[in-house]
Amino acid sequence: MSDLVTRSPGWSLPQAAYTDADVFAADLDRVFAAHWLFAGHTGELDAAGRYLTVDVGRDRVIVVRGEDGVLHAHHDVCAHRGSRVTSEPRGRVKAFVCPYHQWVYALDGSLRAARLMGDCFATASHRLAPVAVREVAGLVFVCLADAPPDFGAFAAALEPRLGPHGLADARVAVRQRYRVAANWKTLVENNRECYHCAGSHPEFSLSNFDVGMNGDVRTNPRYDRALAAARARWSAQGLPGEDVNFPAGAWYRVARLPLRDGFVSETLDGRPLAPPMGRLTDPDVGSLRVVSLPNLWAHANGDYAMTTRLTPVDAGTTDVELCFLVARDATVDEDAMTAVWRATSEQDWALCEANYAGIASRGYRPGPLSPVVEASVEGFLDWYVDALADPPHARSA
Repeated sequence: MSDLVTRSPGWSLPQAAYTDADVFAADLDRVFAAHWLFAGHTGELDAAGRYLTVDVGRDRVIVVRGEDGVLHAHHDVCAHRGSRVTSEPRGRVKAFVCPYHQWVYALDGSLRAARLMGDCFATASHRLAPVAVREVAGLVFVCLADAPPDFGAFAAALEPRLGPHGLADARVAVRQRYRVAANWKTLVENNRECYHCAGSHPEFSLSNFDVGMNGDVRTNPRYDRALAAARARWSAQGLPGEDVNFPAGAWYRVARLPLRDGFVSETLDGRPLAPPMGRLTDPDVGSLRVVSLPNLWAHANGDYAMTTRLTPVDAGTTDVELCFLVARDATVDEDAMTAVWRATSEQDWALCEANYAGIASRGYRPGPLSPVVEASVEGFLDWYVDALADPPHARSA
């Protein structure tokens, strides 16, 4: 149990876990800096020199495709006197040039040139500090820890399920950004249950059942029949049907769920908006759900995929980025593609802001979690408290 946060099983967290500045600092150090974070998409890094940046508290990471086709990740800190090297969140460069004193770094982070440092200066002894980076099935992850957690089991679960959707060759068609006045954990908790779906998400509920989530023990004969029939179809297409649900308390979930009758995609009318992505041959592949704690959830349909990335700003503020991906050569109606998730996300942000306002008030007390529909919230809170209790592994500043 953490020295900062204690929790009674079956109950939500105490107020300080959401509002206290010291707890937030520990969240950044022991959770975000110590675990694999979703950074972006392979399709954004499809050529040498293409880069993106990721902020993690006071840290900024550069992820760039090298000349050899390999991804590299670096702290955005010049080895001279510490200046930021980048000024844009993404772009393409031949080399990174520090704007302060013009030290020049190759894409792999090695120092190429440092002017006016004298004839005896050992250029090879200085470089951008490296950060661990991995890519799998078109998604890119970084970890600031000196000894990152194992990534192999997650990759083994994700690749055969998400890989056929072709995200590695997809393009980001739409990017939407939000600033939400709520602690990041309230957003994850909201994502981990569908207790609120029927009353709050009319657009989402057109195509999706509100059962079938990890930790939801309700039974529904219509859903059970739809799942059995869908898994038979998916098996015939070579798509694994079995779920991977936070195995042994791990940080990830990969699960393919059926859509309602008449819906082939998470669109308002159920019709796909583009040809099947990647290696898919049939657009009717349900909705593949991916969760990677602490900062990613994603849905992949046959015709498009959507990723949600969280970036904590302070105890009561979280930045959110939604990206909608389609096949690189696909022409798509962007308004129609984003309609369901734009509405659902904005409904969720309003719910989370109201939730956080109540949590921050004098009247808040931890409340009981439903054993029927909120077991996945319980699982997240267990994971979080355990992560907070571990000593931080992040590289010191």
